[in-house]
Amino acid sequence: MAVDLNNYVASIPDYPEKGIIFRDISPLMADGEAYRQTTDRIVQFAKDKGVEMIVGPEARGFIVGCPVAYELGVGFAPARKEGKLPRDVVRAEYELEYGTSALCMHKDAVKPGQKVLITDDLLATGGTIGATIDLVEQLGGIVVGCAFIIELTDLNGRAKLENYDVLSLMKY
Repeated sequence: MAVDLNNYVASIPDYPEKGIIFRDISPLMADGEAYRQTTDRIVQFAKDKGVEMIVGPEARGFIVGCPVAYELGVGFAPARKEGKLPRDVVRAEYELEYGTSALCMHKDAVKPGQKVLITDDLLATGGTIGATIDLVEQLGGIVVGCAFIIELTDLNGRAKLENYDVLSLMKY
């Protein structure tokens, strides 16, 4: 029986600052059936695309992507903040509200021509996912889709992903 995933997202007003409603997926992850159904829906999306590798930005992209990779029997590659990976990396910068940040991946994390699904908990402005796409493409991977638990539609992050197939399980 399908559960309404919206019932497993806590909305916290005025966090991290006044006027923001933080969408917390902790209750979803804490409920075995809700977490399973979330994972299963992303797995089906990935199967339909012939995905060969999952990539997720830290840290919630790991929470979403690792069970998907496990279920598909494919690998998972992390996109990490600068300075967190010990071997040779590729790097991509992205804009923050105030300034820039960067993500990195090991140079051998994705093979040229490999079909990649990028996963994360939330699509907001699209900056983190745009940088993750950039990393995969620098390595010669083919981004066949991006999957999110939640999409914040008012922030228009999907516009940065117009050339990619996007799955959002819930929209706010």
